[in-house]
Amino acid sequence: MTRRLALASLLLFAFCNRPSDKGPEYSGGETTVFTTTREAFSSPASNLAHETLPDFTFGHRLFTTSWVIAPASLTSFDGLGPVFNRVSCSGCHLKDGRGQPPEHYGDSMDSMLVRVSIPGQDSNGGPKPHPYYGDQINDRAILGAVAEGRVLIRYTEKPGKFPDGTKFSLRVPIYEFKEMAKGSKGLLFSPRVAPAVFGNGLLEAISEETLLALSRDQAKSGTVRGVPNYVHDAVTGKRAIGRFGWKANVSNLTHQSAGAAAGDMGITNSIFGHENMGPEQHQDFLDGGKPEMTDAFLAKLVFYTRTLAVPARRVTPESQAGEKLFASSGCVACHIPTLQTSRSEVAEVSNQVIHPYTDLLIHDMGEGLADGRQDFQANGRQWRTAPLWGIGLLKTVNRHEFLLHDGRARGMEEAILWHDGEAAVSRNNYMNLSREQRQSLIQFLKSL
Repeated sequence: MTRRLALASLLLFAFCNRPSDKGPEYSGGETTVFTTTREAFSSPASNLAHETLPDFTFGHRLFTTSWVIAPASLTSFDGLGPVFNRVSCSGCHLKDGRGQPPEHYGDSMDSMLVRVSIPGQDSNGGPKPHPYYGDQINDRAILGAVAEGRVLIRYTEKPGKFPDGTKFSLRVPIYEFKEMAKGSKGLLFSPRVAPAVFGNGLLEAISEETLLALSRDQAKSGTVRGVPNYVHDAVTGKRAIGRFGWKANVSNLTHQSAGAAAGDMGITNSIFGHENMGPEQHQDFLDGGKPEMTDAFLAKLVFYTRTLAVPARRVTPESQAGEKLFASSGCVACHIPTLQTSRSEVAEVSNQVIHPYTDLLIHDMGEGLADGRQDFQANGRQWRTAPLWGIGLLKTVNRHEFLLHDGRARGMEEAILWHDGEAAVSRNNYMNLSREQRQSLIQFLKSL
């Protein structure tokens, strides 16, 4: 009798504590915020404990603070460079949102960078850094240092036509390397706009078991075959499933934040103790200490990115009709609508039912989007399924609608039309919809 009561109590506890789906409008589960202003990506999780709000606020300060050249009177924020891309995290991730390519030919990359490598792999199985440039082009430098070079973008138009006769045009980027300190011959490169950072704590809290189960289920389908990208975790020194970055080449937010500080701003830390410079690039400049970013600062920065809220979906009858078309076209095979987080060291993102529209797996997206550069187990044609939550507020927050890894798509429809490889069937299903149905599907995406 005692055993039966104990078992009954255990089952009741499990049922009562099972995460519940609060509805499609709650994109981030209990972290969701209901705002459509320009601050929609910058709010703390709505369930954030009051006593931790100062940590979030200080993390926001770190995210938006401009670092300066050492030595400086403000020693906590000195050590910029000697080569870098931007002086702050928010310089690329404006208002915690998505970056964009330069507006005109010849303009600098303000919220975009170019990853580089040479053929081969490093000791951890990742891309092999260039002996001078490291693993990205730093196009800015402090006084007395030399920037590594510039990358310019021009575009050509690739016209097309829907089966119903409606015409469209895709923008094809062409990249030009200028003023390169060591040239660009033999350089493997991958242009990438800064991705949005809100909701990342929830994505980090999705278990590896969940991602592996998604991969197994897709393998049975015969068309879509997403796989995890196993990468080197610089925090633990072990192999882990990647989930951040355009090729899912980073496994956790501590690695992500520390790597961006060193690579994008030249700010060293306990995870990455050297700036993004290859062994052939010797520059003797004063630094801001060893490390330049303390562990306490890094922890606050990571807490901030873990607890940024997800804006709510704005459900309407039209968006619900478009949602059905999104599903029937096969888009949900990769853009998984609903996932559940597991336990995280941040209680607020633990055990949440969320609607991110991603599987965090890498997929073959065809030759048109290929960069020809391997990133751990991701080959040149494979990209991570981008989360779609918040995409409908991109224009409000970031004042643009440029999509895909390099921002080539000038809106949601162009992004869909670039899909190929494993996504070719879904793209063709979209193309065969009527004009009104296509507009309805786009309205669904705008509701996210």
